Amino acid sequence: MSRKVLVVGHKNPDTDSICSAIAYANLKNQLSEDEHIPKRAGEISDETKFVLEKFQVDAPDYIQDVGTQVRDIDIRKTEGVQNDISLKKAWNLMRDLNVATLPVTRQKRLEGLISVKDIATANMDIYDNRILATSKTSYKNILETLGGTMLVGNEDGIVEGGKILIAASNPDTLESFIDPGDIIILSNRYESQLCAIEMGAGCIIVCTGAAVSMTIKKLASEKGCHIISTPYDTYIVARLINQSTPIFYFMRKENLITFETDDFTEDVKGVMAKVRHRDFPVLDVHGDYFGMISRRSLLDVQKKRIILVDHNEKSQAVDGLETAEITEIIDHHRLGSLETISPVFFRNQPVGCTATIVYQMYLESHVDIKPDMAGLLCAAIITDTLMFRSPTCTEADRKAAVALAVIAGIQIEKFAEELFHAGSNLQNKTPEEMLYQDFKTYSINNVSFAVGQNTFTNAAELQEAKEKMLSFLYVNASFRRKDVDMLFLMLTNILDESTELLFYGEGAQEVAETAMKVRAEDDSLHLRGVVSRKKQLLPALMSAIQQ
Repeated sequence: MSRKVLVVGHKNPDTDSICSAIAYANLKNQLSEDEHIPKRAGEISDETKFVLEKFQVDAPDYIQDVGTQVRDIDIRKTEGVQNDISLKKAWNLMRDLNVATLPVTRQKRLEGLISVKDIATANMDIYDNRILATSKTSYKNILETLGGTMLVGNEDGIVEGGKILIAASNPDTLESFIDPGDIIILSNRYESQLCAIEMGAGCIIVCTGAAVSMTIKKLASEKGCHIISTPYDTYIVARLINQSTPIFYFMRKENLITFETDDFTEDVKGVMAKVRHRDFPVLDVHGDYFGMISRRSLLDVQKKRIILVDHNEKSQAVDGLETAEITEIIDHHRLGSLETISPVFFRNQPVGCTATIVYQMYLESHVDIKPDMAGLLCAAIITDTLMFRSPTCTEADRKAAVALAVIAGIQIEKFAEELFHAGSNLQNKTPEEMLYQDFKTYSINNVSFAVGQNTFTNAAELQEAKEKMLSFLYVNASFRRKDVDMLFLMLTNILDESTELLFYGEGAQEVAETAMKVRAEDDSLHLRGVVSRKKQLLPALMSAIQQ
């Protein structure tokens, strides 16, 4: 049976992360019966939007957390019942469905719950002989519970008053017990039937299917007294009649514990551990009743299946990964801190772009690459290798980009110019948007740090961005990063092949200067020939931190 598999890039995704996820999901869907769905773990940059619009490909949906959710559980689709059905009918439904709880709904909305415990309480703890009147029980419920037939009266009526009484004594004594509106359980004794009607009983229930004379029927009709005939004897009727009570009188309708389909199972487990209910209702995103789950449901939960592309660092991965099942990793970065429970398919190559690896896998699988997928992969290679200027770029990247450009019908130089212009247009972006456009976090020797990168094709735009970001980091006191000790931001001039490195946090300047062997000027390091975060900056920073 096919399952869904999510193909996800890293947080704060760049063009390679998004395009590789889309293209690899497309490849897997042609090779596997499973449904592979590309997802994104962050906002899409203007550069990536340009690429997707250029090749008319929809952006992947955003996913914040891949933890197991209630929707991943085998939810029991128990139908909701109306609140006026009898306790006996509810019991029969539970028995037939083999469930301990029924949801009570009205127009898809959850009104309450009725459980085996509630029915047991009604049968064992209720000693109220006026329960049918108190609960406004319908005569239809009484007829259904007793398997009876209405001989006189309106079966759509409601018990408005009176108590339940068994006519076990002689008529002379019976007169002193009967009040107007009472429900009298009796046999075929004509005198007892006549006495009950004359004393104003609201209903008489004739047991064992005994015949009722025309005289009694006529008198009952004149006095407004219902007559019900049942095949059961007096004992059975007396035992069953309370079960005709409508469930709304006993159902739980306050402080109901419900879950939504989007809730995470880890949170659900915590709630279930604090209460002793056997079953819990689930609501959909619109608040309508969806189904029922129990503690046992959590034993059969299926973890989300995930393929990671363009990263293998836990700090860069989508939230909730520890509760998901990683099946594959396709990447071109250093080996990170990610751990898996079971062996996975892991392809890691020292190339400049994940899209190059995906291109190779298309060739190896003998799957044709359509122009739209070729355009995405080519764009990813151009951006990740900075148009082949990055030291991470390999001959495999160049060959892949050239071949993909032919399939996509684009000229690399012209397309690259449009692509970099879209990516470097930061005039309308806030400093925060600029910082997190291409932002990755790392950890070494118990030191956490982050490295962001923005690319430019114009020195003036880069200088403007530098002033804006320095003001944001140092002047704007509201900026604080509690989850990292140090932060570094690369402002890279693609044409000039240089970078202005900004730094923030205690010890960040010392680490940057030690790593790059350059003294800071004007709160930044000017790094000639440095354009690659992965190959030129990151290893140097890690070495400096270790020292």
